[in-house]
Amino acid sequence: MQRLRIVIFGAVQGVGFRPFVYRLATELALAGWVRNTSQGVVIEADGGDGPLRAFLTRLRTDLPPRAFIQSFENTWLDAAGYAGFDIRDSDTSGAPTALILPDIAPCPDCLAEMFDPADRRHLYPFTNCTNCGPRYTIIDALPYDRASTSMRGFTMCARCEAEYHDPANRRFHAQPNACPDCGPVLSLHDAEGRPLASAREALLHAADALRDGRIVAVKGVGGFHLMTDARNTEAVLRLRARKHREEKPLAVMFPSIESVRQWCDITTQEELLLTAPEAPIVLVATRTDIPHTARSVGKKLFVQDTAETSIAFPASLLPTPHSPLDAIAPNNPTLGAMLPSSPLHAILLRELDSPVIATSGNISDEPICIDNDEAVARLHGVADLFLVHNRPIRRHVDDSIARIIDGREMLLRRARGYAPLPVVVSGLTAQVLALGAHQKNTVALAMGGNVFVSQHIGDLSTLEAHTAFTRVRNDMLDLYGAHPEQVVCDLHPDYHSTHAADAGDLPVARIQHHAAHVAACKAENGLAGPVLGVAWDGTGLGIDDTIWGGEFLRMDDAGWSRLATLRGFPLPGGDAASREPRRAALGLLYAMSGEDAFTAPHLRDVFTPDETAMLRSMLLQERNTPQTHSAGRLFDAIASLLHLRQRCAFEGQAAMELEFLAAETEAAPYPFELRENKGAEDPIIGDGDTARPRWILDWEMMLRGILADLDTDRDRSAIAAAFHATLADMIVAVARAVALPRVLLSGGCFQNRLLSELTISRLRGAGFQPYWHQRIPPNDGCIALGQAVLGSAARVRIDLT
Repeated sequence: MQRLRIVIFGAVQGVGFRPFVYRLATELALAGWVRNTSQGVVIEADGGDGPLRAFLTRLRTDLPPRAFIQSFENTWLDAAGYAGFDIRDSDTSGAPTALILPDIAPCPDCLAEMFDPADRRHLYPFTNCTNCGPRYTIIDALPYDRASTSMRGFTMCARCEAEYHDPANRRFHAQPNACPDCGPVLSLHDAEGRPLASAREALLHAADALRDGRIVAVKGVGGFHLMTDARNTEAVLRLRARKHREEKPLAVMFPSIESVRQWCDITTQEELLLTAPEAPIVLVATRTDIPHTARSVGKKLFVQDTAETSIAFPASLLPTPHSPLDAIAPNNPTLGAMLPSSPLHAILLRELDSPVIATSGNISDEPICIDNDEAVARLHGVADLFLVHNRPIRRHVDDSIARIIDGREMLLRRARGYAPLPVVVSGLTAQVLALGAHQKNTVALAMGGNVFVSQHIGDLSTLEAHTAFTRVRNDMLDLYGAHPEQVVCDLHPDYHSTHAADAGDLPVARIQHHAAHVAACKAENGLAGPVLGVAWDGTGLGIDDTIWGGEFLRMDDAGWSRLATLRGFPLPGGDAASREPRRAALGLLYAMSGEDAFTAPHLRDVFTPDETAMLRSMLLQERNTPQTHSAGRLFDAIASLLHLRQRCAFEGQAAMELEFLAAETEAAPYPFELRENKGAEDPIIGDGDTARPRWILDWEMMLRGILADLDTDRDRSAIAAAFHATLADMIVAVARAVALPRVLLSGGCFQNRLLSELTISRLRGAGFQPYWHQRIPPNDGCIALGQAVLGSAARVRIDLT
């Protein structure tokens, strides 16, 4: 007889791991115990050599579905003489480092119970087990026990208690276990917050309201959704008006995968992603033959709002004839589709048997609401009804967004279902807090070889967003009992996250934006040694005080250098140009042809005479006209010249429409020039005077080709396709010049499926190995990860203060 002591770190709490260990040990006739700790799980088992070795093997191979092991330490000791096998009380001592699981969509077993009239959980919207249910949004502290969650206020009834203590039951030690007799309860409230109905009656009344075209705020797992009938055009436009979301696409929740197919053309990989336990929003292609079943209110649409003001929508928003998608995703051939992510959503959608808009419960640019009273206050005048419950949500977590690129899942927003699982990065020693960027903000904590990346917080432009940022930052430190040695932020002095770093007592390290992009992609792909990182996005302050965004960085384990960049051009109006592609187009033409840009026929009627005079003065006097190297602004400029978009209603709109225009067309690339930047030397990081790259990617030949094609009325889709092909060839040209075999793609531009897949294909064809983001977004949602990696490894610290 011998004893094994086993210490396991990883996703082993909240996934039925202790019940799994109990059942396995009992099957092998082993004696001992298992317990949760603040760091993971500890097991001691007495037995013979054969059963103990089988135990070791099967602990790794027979894991519960949502569990994974990061490290597994075992020690052989003398037998302790245990009698029987027990699940012991948790050990709360020591610094908490155990992994917290994300929230998981209902499993097939729980769904079957909810829709079985004979089951005691029939239509109960808080059904869960060890394989599914809330985790991250209800936990208060580690280790993960019911007393450390927002479920501690609900005492289990005798039958739930029996399930909880039955090793043969899948609810054995399921911490959120509940039923209609003892668990959370639904209630329906009117627009002023007055109660109308409870339990099943509340759900049925909410379903009736949705059928009638009303807007219902529904409290989900990580916050509120605003829901309305996706087939009702008038209701969708009313929601847009109240939410101040004029054109940005809205997500649609479908009752089943079959109903998704009625609206969308989905691939096998997209279906797997839609039905995955993470249940993200998935960007999929819409069908062109959707029945025109929307309830139209005419070509010129007027929607009466609650404030009794008439809100007019342009006729162009809904061409005639139209389908529901013209209101849901205007000028967009894709749709953000999702399946129910909680038992409540599953029951509500089964009752409706039709798709609903399921957009975040907020006013645009604010974080989602999580508290019942907060929702009634902040969504007053937006929602007609509130379907709420009395299980507290501890932290806001949005829906995740994903798409398939080159056959792989790519997250565009990482939140429910994925956060806060860490990225494992070898060699990290320091404990570092990274505060991310200004847009698509996340916060990251590096400790013990893990980088824990928070859920999506969003753009830090409002007071509500600042509050959410502070809450998430403090929450992450508290959950893991962290005491960081330093805080890391972006170079930009005006970001709210930078101000927050400066306001603390810790040493501050500033990391250049695009270096953080490349470091994040490198860490996610587990790479060491030198790589070529391509960081293309809309904006990021360079170490030379210009706006970067079309960068090629060499990064190795010692640091990084700027090898190449897109040729710069002025942005008249600065930040205003990110909202007005026409300004980027004018700056691009001015950089090429000087004052002739002001009379260019390609911008005829784009500016008023007064606007032209103002912009002319700016450019000639170099006033409020920062230089940019941004690939994102280059996309905007071409979209403007093709007269796709002169003003944007949301970030990236012009680039998206340029991608959609090119998607179904193939065209040869335009010529371009990759020239050596005379006088440039290999930059030494930290010295702003040596930020000059060795190579410049000059777009002028491409631009002249585009203008010539516009003059001859070449099909715009062919021009857009040729533009994308040129960008891919530009990346390959730099890769050949640099001669580094591994090329990393990061930045918001690589959310563009066409650009990414063209680049990946052409890099492979030229003998390079491309890498890109998958589980961490390529946009600024990855910045905190890159900051944490560079800061924790004590690499490339730049302090320009």
